[in-house]
Amino acid sequence: MKFPPPLQAGDTVAITCPSGYLPAARTVFAQQTLEAWGFRVRVGATVGHEYFYFSDTDEGRLLELQQFLDDKKVKAILMGRGGYGLSRIIDRLDFTSFKRHPKWICGFSDITVLHSHLHARLGIASLHGPMCAAFKDVNEPAAHLQSVRKALTGVPIDYPITGNRYNRTGVAEGQLVGGNLAILAHLSGSASQMKTKGKLLFLEDIGEYLYNMDRMLYNLKRAGMFDQLAGLVLGGFSDMKDTERPFGQDIYEIILDKVKEYDYPVCFEVPSGHLDVNYTLCLGQNYRLDVGKKKVKLEQLS
Repeated sequence: MKFPPPLQAGDTVAITCPSGYLPAARTVFAQQTLEAWGFRVRVGATVGHEYFYFSDTDEGRLLELQQFLDDKKVKAILMGRGGYGLSRIIDRLDFTSFKRHPKWICGFSDITVLHSHLHARLGIASLHGPMCAAFKDVNEPAAHLQSVRKALTGVPIDYPITGNRYNRTGVAEGQLVGGNLAILAHLSGSASQMKTKGKLLFLEDIGEYLYNMDRMLYNLKRAGMFDQLAGLVLGGFSDMKDTERPFGQDIYEIILDKVKEYDYPVCFEVPSGHLDVNYTLCLGQNYRLDVGKKKVKLEQLS
């Protein structure tokens, strides 16, 4: 796994919207915070621009992301928001320059398309973490927002994880990979599908019906993504919905049912994903997961 270099004071962070539309006002505090941290900021033309559901046409979003990937002065790219749209352009991106000069990509949700592609095709680490909307005046000192700064500058992050009665105890080490469940299921069978053997797989999602969660998890299971994991790490599963006729299991039971034949540790309630408290995870980094009956620790390894 290749790791982009840590950022230094004066380095440039670019902000772009390669998927959905984001009002420009929602990036203002992100820009101010990044500058207060000592970075220069470049805001792309896709920010505040709209083209139906998207921030721009496929060509416009592709062009801007490509420019930031190629620009050697840009040391990190913070995504404005997720939504939908990256899978429409991922196969047309040219990573030739990026492979020689990797930089941190930070985002989650639909940005999982890019995370998964980087790991599957290029072996380059990236950051699953807050995007521009998370940067607000009220939470700037918050530890989860400071985790972005730590990740960009190479400082280890402490993750506050509470115990959960559905957890399966055990200790495991491995490369942390994953992201949004719906996107990973969407990428199954594509050139962007990551390999999970021997790794810690992280999953999160929001606003899905329980039956659809069951279907997407079966998609991953049938693709072999649960077979030889080191461990399973579950983040936020916010706003889960049920149909008028109940599905019959909650989200914890649905997930555990898919991995019942395996003996690796399973950890719920990791504070990452579509949550108000969304900690940055370094995808591609080696982590140690220690799931006890009362305490859980997720620790970055050197």
